Amino acid sequence: MAQRIATRIHSPRIAAQFLRVFHQIDVTALAPRERQLLELIAQGRDNAQIAASLELTEKTVRNHITSIFAKLEVENRGQAIVLAREAGLGSRLR
Repeated sequence: MAQRIATRIHSPRIAAQFLRVFHQIDVTALAPRERQLLELIAQGRDNAQIAASLELTEKTVRNHITSIFAKLEVENRGQAIVLAREAGLGSRLR
């Protein structure tokens, strides 16, 4: 939806600003475990590393990630990382 609106904005700069504001993460919409996973995703960790650090199965991690992507309205890990980092997540490595 946001992408369709942005294509109707004639100024590329304003369209980019609109998309940034539209896609700002409302981390309160994520469950605490989802926020924890998003932090690790933003740090660049893969599913196996996340599963090991949180003592979860990789299948559980994949299920959480699917839920996170739906709530953030993103299609892939790269988009999720960009949004997470813009929200200040992923900056501290453990």
